[in-house]
Amino acid sequence: MDFVLPFSRTFLYKFIRFALVGVSGIFVDFGTTWILKEKFKIHKYIANSCGFLLATITNYLLNRYWTFQSNDPKAFQQFGKFFAIALVGLIFNNIIIYILNDRLKINFYLSKAFAIAAVSIWNFFANYIYTFAT
Repeated sequence: MDFVLPFSRTFLYKFIRFALVGVSGIFVDFGTTWILKEKFKIHKYIANSCGFLLATITNYLLNRYWTFQSNDPKAFQQFGKFFAIALVGLIFNNIIIYILNDRLKINFYLSKAFAIAAVSIWNFFANYIYTFAT
């Protein structure tokens, strides 16, 4: 079966909503990471992972009810799909931060911002195709 993305008005609205939810997730992610890393002196990858995972939970809820307007009664299974995609994204996120921050010596938070932007593309399409497919 060939998969063709329907670049329709509905698709565009979902993408814009997903992006807005993502912006809110950036605040959750960066805020959590900063507090854990800078205030509690937790290792940067643990702080990064905690921020990423907390943002994943809030993003799931917002995307389920607002972006994709899902009424799927199997919310727990749907969250499992969303979380699995997020875990793959977290691996990409930490790899990108490692390359940019540890190897290329780019500022940690700038590296994190770039990683979030790159992983957001993965997250949208994976969730559009797999998690919230109608």
